[in-house]
Amino acid sequence: MRYRYVTADVFTGHAYSGNPLAVVLDAQGLEPWQMQRIAREFNYSETSFVLPAQDAAHTAWVRIFTPDREVPFAGHPNVGTAIVLAREMMMAGRPAPQAFVFEEAAGLVHIALGSGEQGVDGAELQAPEPLSRASTAPIAAVARALKLKPSDIDVSEHAPQVISVGLKFLVAQLVSRDALRRAAPDSDGYAAFLPLDGAKSIYVYTTDTESDSGESAPDIQARMFTGRMTEDPATGSATAAVTALRAALRGDGMLRLRVAQGEDMGRGSLLLAHAEPRADGVWAGVAGQAVVVMEGTLPAPLPSVEA
Repeated sequence: MRYRYVTADVFTGHAYSGNPLAVVLDAQGLEPWQMQRIAREFNYSETSFVLPAQDAAHTAWVRIFTPDREVPFAGHPNVGTAIVLAREMMMAGRPAPQAFVFEEAAGLVHIALGSGEQGVDGAELQAPEPLSRASTAPIAAVARALKLKPSDIDVSEHAPQVISVGLKFLVAQLVSRDALRRAAPDSDGYAAFLPLDGAKSIYVYTTDTESDSGESAPDIQARMFTGRMTEDPATGSATAAVTALRAALRGDGMLRLRVAQGEDMGRGSLLLAHAEPRADGVWAGVAGQAVVVMEGTLPAPLPSVEA
């Protein structure tokens, strides 16, 4: 049996930039190990698999795989999957709704759709969990893992810490755009202290964006390095978590941030994040555009070729 897939570049309005995503449609019948092999074949940051919702009140059950594991939640797969599904509905002659609700391992993900001249081209998700904060990490260890100096780590607002709104990341603030540009993952440095409280990746950011040109300069420039020693062009779940953390530290109503990512790897991305402290925690979300790039079919992996 063959399965249809669509790829989209997410957190961008232009093909061949942003963060690529593969969406496998109507994935019912695929086993988890087959999904993992398909995700490994695409070798994108994530691949999503669309299954029938377990509750008829929801849009779909969405499973998300990196090349080496299933994750309970991620940002760019939700934005991209929502826009791909809306496109599929319109191509079938059905109107796209204003919102979707995806069932995921971390909980329900609510997504509002946005339309432009070419139809639905944007989506805004609400993270399934409020901000949680776990262990802090030693400055020297984080610097080593990123091939930086300890003086490159900015602890004036917060220490490097594991945080999550559905998926755990170690987050560190850097002192300058130059330090962010110089950051690179070091395998021995990662192995020395990661995973930490379930976090396998490091998201680094700086508020030093003056060098990022004029009035359109973002509030934050960010990069994210995985435990596979790869870089992610746009990380919605980590961006939402950092926005929630900064909102918690500020403690004063809604915080909105324009976050640029992927520029240092030639895949510029723009994420529009928001977070708000409430009585039951700090809740966050992230919005962005996506554009379809490729589509086709693929065969289900056979047991005889499973690694």
